[in-house]
Amino acid sequence: MIRASVLVFALLISLPAWYRLLLDQLELTQVLIRFLIAVPIAAVLLAAFRFVTSGYGITEETPATPVAPKPMDAE
Repeated sequence: MIRASVLVFALLISLPAWYRLLLDQLELTQVLIRFLIAVPIAAVLLAAFRFVTSGYGITEETPATPVAPKPMDAE
């Protein structure tokens, strides 16, 4: 299953081709081919980004030390 972020990033990569389609400089088949080429490239780039940033949120916590309650002196 392809993630939606991959498709959006592939669309972002192929936006110049879509713009040239609007100006009648490219045919629809060429634009779709460029989009299909952009999908695996976007998937690899986002997978690499996820791999690099996956360890930033994980921290090892040391176990807490138990503390015995002490009564307060009443003055």
